[in-house]
Amino acid sequence: MDTLVKLVVEPLSYSFMQRGMVASVLVGVVCAVIGTFVVLRGLSFIGDALAHAVLPGIAVSFLAGQNIFIGAFIAGTLTALGIGVVQRYARLREDSAIGIMFVGTFALGIALLSRIRSFSVDLAHILFGNVLAVSTEEVWMVAGFGLLVLAVIAFLYKELVLVSFDPVMAATMRLPVTWLNNILLVLLSLTIVLSLRTVGNVLVVAMLIAPAATAYQLTDHLPRMMGLAAVFGAVSAILGLYASYWWDVASGASIVLVSVILFFAILFLTRRTAALGAA
Repeated sequence: MDTLVKLVVEPLSYSFMQRGMVASVLVGVVCAVIGTFVVLRGLSFIGDALAHAVLPGIAVSFLAGQNIFIGAFIAGTLTALGIGVVQRYARLREDSAIGIMFVGTFALGIALLSRIRSFSVDLAHILFGNVLAVSTEEVWMVAGFGLLVLAVIAFLYKELVLVSFDPVMAATMRLPVTWLNNILLVLLSLTIVLSLRTVGNVLVVAMLIAPAATAYQLTDHLPRMMGLAAVFGAVSAILGLYASYWWDVASGASIVLVSVILFFAILFLTRRTAALGAA
C-alpha cells in the first residue's frame, strides 16, 4: 500500500509535474472531444496536415519577436482555409488539396527554421512535446482556449452534427455549411496549437484519433461517445505522465502510447464479448 501511495503521490510533489498533469488532462479532453468529429468525418489526414502546417507560423513569429503559439494558430488556420480554396479552384479531390498544402507548409516551416541559427526553442520539443517544461501562464492559456473550443462545440453542437452527417439536409435548411466546416477546422487548428507543449505537433494526431476511436468501439451514440472519449483522453494523459516520470521516457510519446494501448485493450474486450455472446 505504501508503495502504491508513493507511486501516485511522489511525482505530484513537484510543481512541474502538477502543471504538466493539469495541461495534459486539459489537452487530452479537448483533443478527444473534437477528435470525435475527426474520426466520424474521416478528417485524420487534414488533422495531420494542420499539425505540420504550424511550423512556418512558429518560425515567422519567432523572427518577429512574437508569441510562437499565435503564429502557429494563424498558420494552421490559413492552411485550413487554404485547403478549401485549392480544392475549389484547382478542381482537385480533397485529399489531393490537403496533400499539396501539407507538403508545402511543412517544407516551408523546416526551411525557415533551418535558417534561424539562434532559434532558442528546441525543435524536438515542438515536434514531440515537452509537457514537463510547461509554465503556469501556458497552463492558463491551455485552460482558457480549451474551454473556448468546448464552448463553441457545445453552442454549435446541433449544426455541426447535421453538417457532419447530412450536409445536403443542412444546405436545404439554409445552414451556412461552408462557414460551419471552416469553424470546425479553425477549432481543430486551435486544439493542435494547444497540444504543442504536451504531445507536440507530430503526435497530436494520435490524441485526436485514439481516444475517440476507443470510445467508438463502445457506442455509436454521439454525446456518449464524446463523454467516453474525454475520459479516455484524460486517463491517457494521467497514466502516460506517470509512466514518463517513473520510466524516464518522453512524456508526449508516453501519453500517446497509453492512448493506443487503451484502444487495443477496448477493441480486444469488445470483440471477445461479442464472440462470447454469439456463442
